[in-house]
Amino acid sequence: MHTPSPSAVPRLSLAQVLICGAAIVTLSMGIRHGFGLWLQPITQAQGWSRETFSFALAIQNLSWGLFGIFAGMAADRFGAFKVLLVGAVLYALGLAGMALSDTRLMFALTAGVLIGAAQAGTTYAVIYGVIGRQIPAERRSWAMGVAAAAGSFGQFLMVPVEGQLIAQLGWQNALLVLGAAALIIMPLAFGLREPGFAGGAAPQREQTIAQALREAFKYRSFQLLMAGYFVCGFQVVFIGVHMPSYLKDNGLSPEVASYALALIGLFNVIGTYAAGALGQRLPKRHILAFIYFARSVAITIFLLAPLTPWSVYIFSAVMGVLWLSTVPPTNATVAQIFGVAHLSMLGGFVFFSHQIGSFMGVWLGGLLYDQTGSYTIVWLISIALGVFAGLVNLPVRETPIARGSAATAAA
Repeated sequence: MHTPSPSAVPRLSLAQVLICGAAIVTLSMGIRHGFGLWLQPITQAQGWSRETFSFALAIQNLSWGLFGIFAGMAADRFGAFKVLLVGAVLYALGLAGMALSDTRLMFALTAGVLIGAAQAGTTYAVIYGVIGRQIPAERRSWAMGVAAAAGSFGQFLMVPVEGQLIAQLGWQNALLVLGAAALIIMPLAFGLREPGFAGGAAPQREQTIAQALREAFKYRSFQLLMAGYFVCGFQVVFIGVHMPSYLKDNGLSPEVASYALALIGLFNVIGTYAAGALGQRLPKRHILAFIYFARSVAITIFLLAPLTPWSVYIFSAVMGVLWLSTVPPTNATVAQIFGVAHLSMLGGFVFFSHQIGSFMGVWLGGLLYDQTGSYTIVWLISIALGVFAGLVNLPVRETPIARGSAATAAA
C-alpha cells in the first residue's frame, strides 16, 4: 500500500541488508559509545570544566536528532546509500576536528554539530528505513533487533579499543585513528543500494511528506512514543558519558569504567536482539513499559548498594540488557502503525525526541555536577523519568492506522 509490490521492485537479500547494515551500525555506534572516556583527558589538557565537554556532547546529541529528520527525509527520497556516504565523510572530519580543536567554540562545532550530523546519516533512522523497505513485516522487528544488537556489539568491541588507543597514542591521535576508521562505512554503504531508488527516483507513495507528518503528529500513540523515547535518551547518554567520571570520583580505577561500558555493550547485544524477537510475539508497548520500569529499579538498587567494582559490573550487565532494547520495538511500532513509505523520516522525528532527552541528560549531568559536586540529583531524575516513560507507553495503540482515500486526503 505504501510501497511498490515486491514483484515490481526487487528487494535486497536479507543477509546483505543485515550484514552491511549491522557493520555500519557497529562502527558508527561503537565509536560514539566511547566518548565518555575522553571527558577527563580533554578537560584536563585544555583546562576546561566538565560542563564545557558535556555541553559539546549535548549539542552533538541535539544535532544528531535534528539532522536525523532531514537525513531520514533524504534516505526516503534518494535511498540510504547517498546519505551514508555523506555521513561517513562528516564523521571523519568531525573526529579530526574534535582532536584538533583548541577553543570551546570549535570543540562544540566539531564534537557537537559535525559529529552529530554524521551520526544522523550513519545510524538507526537510515538503516531502519532500509530494513523496513527491504524486509517483510513478519521479520521486520526481529531484523531491527539484529541491527540494534550490532550497535551494542560495537560498544562492547570499540570501548576497550578506544581506551587502549588513548593509553597508547594519546587522546588526540586516538581520535584521528577513529576518524580514519569511520571511512570504512563508505564501502559498506554499497551493500545498501536499494533497487527502487535506481537513478535517484523514489518509489511512488500515496502520501506526501506533509501529509505523513500531519497524520503522525495528530496521532496520540506517536506522541506517547516520542515522550518515552525522550526518557531513553536522557538515561543512556547521561550514564554513558558521566558514569566513568562518577566511578573515578568514588575511587574506582579508569579500567572499571572501561569494563563497565563494555559490559553494557555486550549485554545490550542480548537485550536488543531479545526485544526485537519478542516484538514479533508480544505487544511492543508492554516490552517498552517493562524496559523503562526495570531501568528505574536497576538505578535505585545501584545507588543504594555499596559501590564496588562488582556492583558496577552487575549494574552494567543489567542496564546493558535494557540499554538500546527500546530501539527495535519503538521503530517497529512506528512502521506497524504508519507503514514504511516514510519510515526513515518518522523514525527521525521520534529519534529527535530521544536526542532532546540526550541533550538534557548529558548537559544537566555536567551542569549539576559543577554546581553541587555530585551526580545524585541527575540519578534521581533518571529514576523518576523511567517510571514516567513506563506509564506513557502502556496506552500506545499498535494497530495500523485507518487510512482510506478520504482519510488520506484529509490528512
